[in-house]
Amino acid sequence: MFLLLAPTCLAQDLTVTGRIELNQNGKVRLHDQSNSVVWLTPLTPLENDPPAKTDDHPPLQLVQKNKSFEPHVLVVPVGAAVRFPNRDPWFHNVFSLFDGKRFDLGLYEAGESRIVHFDRQGISYIFCNIHPQMSAVVIAVKTPYYAKSDRDGNFTIAHVPPGRYTAHVWSEHALPEALQSETRDITISENNHSLGEIRMSASGETTAHKNKYGRDYDRQEPPDPAYR
Repeated sequence: MFLLLAPTCLAQDLTVTGRIELNQNGKVRLHDQSNSVVWLTPLTPLENDPPAKTDDHPPLQLVQKNKSFEPHVLVVPVGAAVRFPNRDPWFHNVFSLFDGKRFDLGLYEAGESRIVHFDRQGISYIFCNIHPQMSAVVIAVKTPYYAKSDRDGNFTIAHVPPGRYTAHVWSEHALPEALQSETRDITISENNHSLGEIRMSASGETTAHKNKYGRDYDRQEPPDPAYR
């Protein structure tokens, strides 16, 4: 549930803060609360155009390294181009065929990179067709007002103009009904610009996925499909 608090702040340059807490069985708090995402979609026209996101982040990319994607969760504006460089000494085959942006980058070797334009709003679950342990999530949003939580669950969204917004929350570990209940309309103002503590029920289970052909992954012999 969103709790709106009232710290002082500049009228036209508000910083929205909050904290996410994921609990299993309503009691056990997850040790790592990172990679939850909060974004605010304006409900009414703003006086000024939304400012460009100015955070000092590296270029948008999901790096394939050590049989994993780095970062695991990436938030991008709709229309953004994301690079998928392969920095492992073996082939990868990156695909997303379920929700959000659907694509299949095919097989490519170390040192190569492919680009995907996330031109539709939504959540894309991304995998490698060779290594079943590899997974990532790209969330494309139609707003510049978004943030990821840190390990303690804290998040900060800077440069938010006062106004009416729909607040959305996503977490890979949260139960679907918990996420649905946290989508709601809020008012951001000088007296109300904290989302407080957002508590959600989490699932301790990891959902298994199929390969891009809808089948179980083959056991790799040898373990890594290295190339000559």
